[in-house]
Amino acid sequence: MERRAFPEVRAAGRRLEGYAATFNTEARIAGFTEIIAPGAFRALGSDVLALLDHDPGKVLGRTRSGTLRLLEDAKGLAFSLDLPDTQAGRDVLALAERGDLGGMSFGFTVPKGGESWQGTRRTLRTVGLAEISVVQAWPAYSGTEIALRARQHGADAERRRRALILAEATKWA
Repeated sequence: MERRAFPEVRAAGRRLEGYAATFNTEARIAGFTEIIAPGAFRALGSDVLALLDHDPGKVLGRTRSGTLRLLEDAKGLAFSLDLPDTQAGRDVLALAERGDLGGMSFGFTVPKGGESWQGTRRTLRTVGLAEISVVQAWPAYSGTEIALRARQHGADAERRRRALILAEATKWA
């Protein structure tokens, strides 16, 4: 799973709204540049989770229950999230009200044929969206785990998965 982060998020009552991803915006990741093409999120029919800091133990909402709503528009992947009355939800709300949230992020996979490369420029044309995350501190946009995962262009999925696990373990060691 790959992750990307964006700073657009705002609070309205107990609801967070913003963009989890924006189209045609360049991101410099290790030794390459990446953009998300319009239409990349066309497969929004599956159950997508809203998490806190990519932690599956801190679910804030999900599309299946209707507490997370996603919409792909001309700008990117818009979201609206009804925050739960849980400790994680209250923490997110307090940080959002103070303007202290780091931003938004999303976790995804790239299906075969879902990306194209032109030299060191990667264009994501189709992504399998698994989750969006509210990021409390620093979004890991150019973090080590992303660089390890994304730089292995052409590697098989198992090798990328092992690199991700290793990167996550190193991050917390």
